[in-house]
Amino acid sequence: MRKSIYASIAVGTMLAVGIGAPAMAAEGKAELSVFHGIPDLPVDVYVNGELTLDDFMPGDMAGPLELAPDTYSVAITAADATDDSAPLLGPIDLPLAADMSYTAVAHLMADGTPTATLFTNDISATDSGNGRLTVRHVAAAPAVDIWANDAVLFSNLSNPDEMMGDVPAATYSAAVSLTGETDLVLGPVDVPIKDGVNTIVYAWGSAADSNLAVAVQTVNTASEGAAPSGVQAGTMGFADEGSNTTLLWAVSIIAMLGLAGVGTSALVARRRR
Repeated sequence: MRKSIYASIAVGTMLAVGIGAPAMAAEGKAELSVFHGIPDLPVDVYVNGELTLDDFMPGDMAGPLELAPDTYSVAITAADATDDSAPLLGPIDLPLAADMSYTAVAHLMADGTPTATLFTNDISATDSGNGRLTVRHVAAAPAVDIWANDAVLFSNLSNPDEMMGDVPAATYSAAVSLTGETDLVLGPVDVPIKDGVNTIVYAWGSAADSNLAVAVQTVNTASEGAAPSGVQAGTMGFADEGSNTTLLWAVSIIAMLGLAGVGTSALVARRRR
């Protein structure tokens, strides 16, 4: 097996398990993590023509890497390809800015088409005693509503969108329903949100192939008054939207330990395409 050109990169399986929030990137650097959310497809990842991740497995999260601000060309190839001349995805240009945190995700669209999305992780300061919840839909599955404390807080979340909100650090009650319906698919269950941490939940895989799973990433937010004081979150998509399949991934979200809901008075939910 070939070695990664970034010896410091850390790769671990993240199925319904959270990882500790990493330290903030050095000032003037960009922070990049990579998540592999395409089932049954080991790959190699090339950055600017150089092998960066070798035999990258579905469900793995790599990074974060501290990189100089720039636009990086990323190509995803079959495992143990000799070079990036015949990519499965890409090459894709990822523009990274200083003092920002990103996660690049290889995943399936709603119709099962492989694609890639660059998410900007919101590391702007939370108020003292508050945490942040981000939910990202990167599975071949339909839209759902996320309920908390008997109210819909994340409505009509679909692939490849995200929604987020800041809430007091505490344990909340969360549940899931089909979009527009009041009958709960599962829950409610009690889940925690930590002070000063952006807890990011990924629903990935394919409902049709019965291989849906959940990954959790945690990213520290900036302390109050520290740069960056505000970060605009968003996504960059590289494939057309597809049709919906089934709602099995909603059950997976509630079953894991990292998804949380909050009261409506405390939450401002955002949706990004």
